[in-house]
Amino acid sequence: MGEALRSGQIAGTVGGKQVFAAVMASCLGWALDLFDLFVVLFVAPVVGRLFFPSTNSMLSLAAVYASFAVTLLMRPLGSAIFGSFADQHGRKQAMIVSVVGVGVSTAAFGLLPTVVQVGFLAPVLFLLLRLVQGVFVGGVVASTHTIGTETVSLKYRGAVSGFVGGGGAGLGALLASLVYLATSAAFPGALFDVWGWRCMFFAGILSSVLGVFVFNSLEESPVWAALAREKRKELASVQDVAEKPVESPLRVLFSRKYRSILFVNLLLTIGGGSGYYLTSGYLPTFLKVINHTPNSVAGLVLLVSSAAVVLASTAAGHLSTLIGRKRSFIWLGVGRLVCFPVFYLAMAGTDNIWMIGLYAVLLSSIGSASYAPILIFLNERFPTAIRASGTGLSWNIGFAIGGIMPTVVSVLARTPQELPLILAGALVSVSVLFLIGALVVPETMGRLDKDLN
Repeated sequence: MGEALRSGQIAGTVGGKQVFAAVMASCLGWALDLFDLFVVLFVAPVVGRLFFPSTNSMLSLAAVYASFAVTLLMRPLGSAIFGSFADQHGRKQAMIVSVVGVGVSTAAFGLLPTVVQVGFLAPVLFLLLRLVQGVFVGGVVASTHTIGTETVSLKYRGAVSGFVGGGGAGLGALLASLVYLATSAAFPGALFDVWGWRCMFFAGILSSVLGVFVFNSLEESPVWAALAREKRKELASVQDVAEKPVESPLRVLFSRKYRSILFVNLLLTIGGGSGYYLTSGYLPTFLKVINHTPNSVAGLVLLVSSAAVVLASTAAGHLSTLIGRKRSFIWLGVGRLVCFPVFYLAMAGTDNIWMIGLYAVLLSSIGSASYAPILIFLNERFPTAIRASGTGLSWNIGFAIGGIMPTVVSVLARTPQELPLILAGALVSVSVLFLIGALVVPETMGRLDKDLN
């Protein structure tokens, strides 16, 4: 369409204030999204007892993770809706609506009645609300995972990819850790099962308020804005606008030209998402069920782990700029293939709190660092006109499947004693998948600077 857009040149003309605002908004949007999801992971054992009671504690836990997976399975629908909206009408508005939706739906969990109060209706209401939340979560990805990287210049895109994708997740977990520590202190012991878990969910409304406050003053992505201007000029030059139909981003994405790209992307996103949810996502449960760590200690361990994730993810993202996206995926894939099973098995075999903390930090860091370059890689796989849709669906389908893994692991581990070995085996399997993806995908660095339409 018209002249090729040089998005690198466009980004280079953007002021430092706009770049900083876009990057921080992307990171914060994703952090607020993950904060709302991590709240469920942090209170999973309590929610299991209150909404999915069972004589087998592992089955109760599996039910909670299944409800978590339900949210993830709705994410592709959210990215289809909000991604198409973001491609046609801009990243900013899609970000505001989806972040507010996630926060409000999260806060609503704190109002739900338990099984003791309403019986079978309790888990039904819980699952229905998870479905609604999942749609908005998918929308957050479509907007936050494009506006930041489209605004910065080439040399910073890898670092921004890690900072937003992995660092945002770490920041979200960090915020959830702080809320967990505060609520555990305010509602100690049995009181946490009564009011503490509800207050953790109520904190979701704060993310909605913060999201509106931050994103309302955000400027639109310069790359998308340039494309929108070109489209308007093109339409203005056509005498009969009806003769030039507007093509749906989703229709283009699933055309023969792009659907094979979408499917290949899933090798990396499934492997990356599974690794993330089986490390950062599963650690709160592992610390409680296997290491029997008190809430206050677990909160501190997760707090330090989350801070380490921000640094490790940003560094891994920048590595992809220095040596290329493909080579980064390969090296990170080899590292996780070796480290994941070793660290988890070692963590299960020690009662030294310092060693438990060290293993938790390493597992979280490697789990997030390995998918840190995926965000910019996905951006570089699609042209501006379908980037939000392509990135959102590639990410959300892969991470939705990855999000099922904690449920699978919890079901396969019939007793807590079996959990470490099952977990190690699952991580080896998904790391092999990740490595296969790393070997078959092309190098993409710099392709965001070319409009591929």
